Amino acid sequence: MLEVNRQTGEGRNAGTATPPPRFLDQLRDSLRVRHYSLRTEDAYVDWVRRFILFHGKRHPKDMGASEVQAFLNHLAVDRGVSPSTQNQAKAALLFLYRNLLEVDLPWLSEVIQAKRQSRLPVVLTPGEVRALFDQMEGGMALLAQVLYGTGLRLMEGLRLRVKDLEFERREIVVRDGKGGKDRVTMLPDRLAGPLRAHLDRVRALHERDLAEGFGEVALPDALGLKAPFAARAWGWQWVFPSAQRSADPRSDAFFRHHLHPESVQKAVRLAGRAAELVKPVTPHVLRHSFATHLLASGHDIRTVQELLGHKDVATTMIYTHVLNRGGRGVPSPLDGL
Repeated sequence: MLEVNRQTGEGRNAGTATPPPRFLDQLRDSLRVRHYSLRTEDAYVDWVRRFILFHGKRHPKDMGASEVQAFLNHLAVDRGVSPSTQNQAKAALLFLYRNLLEVDLPWLSEVIQAKRQSRLPVVLTPGEVRALFDQMEGGMALLAQVLYGTGLRLMEGLRLRVKDLEFERREIVVRDGKGGKDRVTMLPDRLAGPLRAHLDRVRALHERDLAEGFGEVALPDALGLKAPFAARAWGWQWVFPSAQRSADPRSDAFFRHHLHPESVQKAVRLAGRAAELVKPVTPHVLRHSFATHLLASGHDIRTVQELLGHKDVATTMIYTHVLNRGGRGVPSPLDGL
C-alpha cells in the first residue's frame, strides 16, 4: 500500500521505514542547530570520527571518561599535538556527550585540560612587511595588504562582502567575527584606490556569472528566505571571490565561494621564502604585526584591542605592555610604509 506525504505529495510504500541518519550526520545536524561555523563543524566531526576509530569503532554511548582520557593521552603523547589541538579534541567530545547523546557528565572533572603555553607571537618589521609584499601580486597581494592594514583575521578578510567596505568613511565593517561579534576597523587610504579597481574586476566577473545563469552567493542564516533576491545582489558578493564556481558544502547549490584559506596561506608562505625571510610567515603574522606596529607608534592599547576584536585586553597585552595614552582616529600602519 502506498502512503502519500501530505506536505510533499511524495509517495512511499507502507511499512517501509525511512532509515535514520548516520551518527556523524546527526552530529552535524546538532552543530548546525546551534549555529556553529562550518570550520568548527568539520573539526568536531573529524575528532569524533577519530575517537570512534581509535577505540575500534565502539559506539560513544558505550564509552566514558577512561576512553576519552585515553584518546587525549594518545594525541598528546603519541602524536605530540599542541595543547590547543588537544583541547579542541576534548571540546568536540564534550559537545558529543552533552548535546547529541545527552549523557550526564559526572566524570567531566576527571578529564585533563591541557595547559596552554604562553608564546610570543611572530612579528615582522616594517621592512620585512615591505619585502613580503614585493614578492606578491594580484588579488593575493591585495588581500595580504588588507590583513596587515586592518588587523583582520584571515577568515574575516575572506568573508568580506562588498557592502562591508565603507570608502567614504574609510571603514571596514567586520560581520560575525570570532565569537559571532561585529566590529569596525579602518580602511587604509593607501588601499582605497586598489580596492575600487579590484571591485571593478569582481563586478565584471559577477555580471558574467549572471549572464550564464549563476551569480548567487551563500547568505548567512535564513536571509535567502527573507530576501530571495539578495543572493544575486552586488552588495552581498564576496570581495575576494574564488576563480571557480563550486558546490556549497551545506546546501549543494552551485555558488562562487570566496578564496580558499589554504590558497592564501600558501601564497604568503611562498612569498616569505622568496623574500628570504627567516621568520615563519603566515597570514596571521600580518595581524600580529598590525597590532605591534600600532602599539609601537604610541597608540592606545584599548583602541588596538577594539580594532582587533579581542574580548579581554589581556589578550592584546601580549604584544607589548604600554601605558594607556588615549587617542582616537588611529591611522593604519600600512599608510606609514
